[in-house]
Amino acid sequence: MFNPQPLIQRVPLGDDRFCLVVDNFFSEPQHMVQAAIARRGQFAAAPVNCYPGIEQPMTSEFDRHLHQHVAQHLLPAFGGGELLGMATRMSLVTLPPDQLMPQQRICHRDARSCAPGEGAVASVMYLFEDARMGGTSFYRAMRHPDEIDFLLYQARMMENTAFSKVIGAEPCYFNGDGRYFEKICTVPAAWNRAIFYDATIFHSGQIDAPDLLDVDPARGRLTINAFMRYRLAGI
Repeated sequence: MFNPQPLIQRVPLGDDRFCLVVDNFFSEPQHMVQAAIARRGQFAAAPVNCYPGIEQPMTSEFDRHLHQHVAQHLLPAFGGGELLGMATRMSLVTLPPDQLMPQQRICHRDARSCAPGEGAVASVMYLFEDARMGGTSFYRAMRHPDEIDFLLYQARMMENTAFSKVIGAEPCYFNGDGRYFEKICTVPAAWNRAIFYDATIFHSGQIDAPDLLDVDPARGRLTINAFMRYRLAGI
C-alpha cells in the first residue's frame, strides 16, 4: 500500500519544528482515488471538526497499514516511540468562500497541547494532480497566547458578520493576516505527496483557487487526513 522506500524531505518551521514532506507516498495512488470514486456517496459534511467540505472515515485495514508505515519510517523523526491512537478520514474541500463559517476562515491546530510524555502528529496525503487546488500553509501566532485563545473562542461563538469585523476581512480562505498570524511557509500540493507535522502547529489549507474545488473525488481536492498520538521514545 505504501512505498517501502519513501523520499523524505525535512522543511523547517522555526522553533526547532519541521514538516516531513514525503513524495511517492503510496505504491499505487490511483487505487486510493478509485476507492474514493467507488464510495463517493458516503462522503458527508463534517460539522464537528469544521472541515470546509465533505469526508468519510478510512477503513481499519488502511489504519493498520498506515500505523506500521509511520512507526517504521516517520515517527522516529518526531522522537516518537509507541503509537497510542490514530484517526483517519478521506476528505474533499468543497465550500465556496462565502459559505465558510468563522472557524473555517482562520488557521487552526489539531491539538492545543499533549499530555506529559506524549506527542501528536498530523498528516495530509494529497491525491489530486492539479497543484493549483492548494497545499498546506503553516503559521506563527503574533499575539500573546491569551489573545489567540480569545480569537479562537470568538471564531467558535460569533456569526460571520461580527467575526469579519474582528478579523478585518470578508469570508475567504485564510492566507495570513497582519495582526494575529504570520505565515511561515507553504508546502505545495503534489500528486502522491504526504506531509507530517507536529499537530500543535497552526496551519491551514492554502486554497488560492476555490473555483477549482469539486465535490467529485475524480476531479476535486481529494486528500487523506490523519491524526496520531504517540508516546515519546524512552518513556
